Amino acid sequence: MAHSRRLAAGIAALTSTALLLAACSGESEDPAASGSDGGGDAQVTLTWWHNGTGEPLNGYWQSVADAFMAENPNVTVDVQAYQNEELQRTLIPNALRSNDPPDLFQQWGAGELAAQVEAGYIMDVTDDVADIVDGIAAVSPWQIDGKTYGLPFSFGIEGFWYNTELFDQAGITETPETLDDLYDAIDALKAADITPIAVGAGDSWPAAHYWYNFALKACSPATLEAAQANLVFDDPCFVDAGTMLQEFLDSEPFQEGYLATSAQQGAGSSAGLLANGNAAMELMGHWNPGVMGGLTESGEIPEFLGWFNFPSIPGSAGDPTAVLGGGDGFSCSAGAPPECVDLLRFISSVDNQIAFGETGAGVPVTMGSEDAVDPILAQVLEGRNSATYTQMWLDTAYGPNVGGAMNDGITNMFAGQASPEDIVQGMQDAAANQ
Repeated sequence: MAHSRRLAAGIAALTSTALLLAACSGESEDPAASGSDGGGDAQVTLTWWHNGTGEPLNGYWQSVADAFMAENPNVTVDVQAYQNEELQRTLIPNALRSNDPPDLFQQWGAGELAAQVEAGYIMDVTDDVADIVDGIAAVSPWQIDGKTYGLPFSFGIEGFWYNTELFDQAGITETPETLDDLYDAIDALKAADITPIAVGAGDSWPAAHYWYNFALKACSPATLEAAQANLVFDDPCFVDAGTMLQEFLDSEPFQEGYLATSAQQGAGSSAGLLANGNAAMELMGHWNPGVMGGLTESGEIPEFLGWFNFPSIPGSAGDPTAVLGGGDGFSCSAGAPPECVDLLRFISSVDNQIAFGETGAGVPVTMGSEDAVDPILAQVLEGRNSATYTQMWLDTAYGPNVGGAMNDGITNMFAGQASPEDIVQGMQDAAANQ
């Protein structure tokens, strides 16, 4: 669709935009300092949906709502947390098609947002946040055709989170830099009777991210940009990504029962396996430490966590420093009251972004909050800032139709029911039919 394709220029330049957190300095206006007129003393109830079902995020978002209500006594904020997969796949799409959507809800931006905007589901907040967007890094995925339809509260990248103690136990002295190094680490961990990698393939998208990263490191940035802009996937590197994924699956790097394992729900999830020392690695986004903190007996983020980027593939056209990333934000539904914009601005304030960074649940984006980044997440920030190319999550970048077909094909490959060619063919068919 036209909207999603016009996002390409903004996303392709996302690396330089994301670097604003590290490159900018000086005073910036607190985004909560000014905003839309909330409507005086009229009593208003806002419904707010987010995916922070565990701590620290669930408690943090409630504290933000409480603080907002204290400053706006005419507003009641009904905060509701839902499991991520349920929220993204069914609850939000169904609610937006209904006559009773939430006022404020989790928004991942890019192609998914473009489809929602085209359907008329999202409030245009361009004028209401014009004075603060320059102080927020990586805002372009929440903008369509120069207009703003939401704001991020976190933007980061993914890579392998790993247990430094288990690496030491297996005699691994350096983190893998190439795909061959990763295979060597897997072999060393197996030899030490340690499960190398946990994956929550039962939720599909964690499995899909392996293909994403193989494509990221197999395809040139120019090819990736063209694919996102035109939804054309005829470069051989996309089939190569599936071939490499099949070889990776054949090496048996994952825990037993990985096809039925969830990503973030309980100690038996892939995040729980890593958090509790039952697996050495997990490929996951910047939010993972915050998730793991809610899955340990102590309730604390494990101190043994390390992080490294998905390894490079020597001889391929891909950028060895390229990273796959994205963010989390919020949008107001089209019919939400103006107080929704006030809450959106409040979430983006410097004070609230500092508090968010201190939770360890993500990488804040408002200028002035950089120093609040948790030391563990500082590894992600360093990786993000050293990358020469940043690609938005592919399912988000390609939109729900192509992204859904891609994820289905990859999930089928994990189950032994699809070939590398099947994945690409499904994407091409979905692009042709939208």
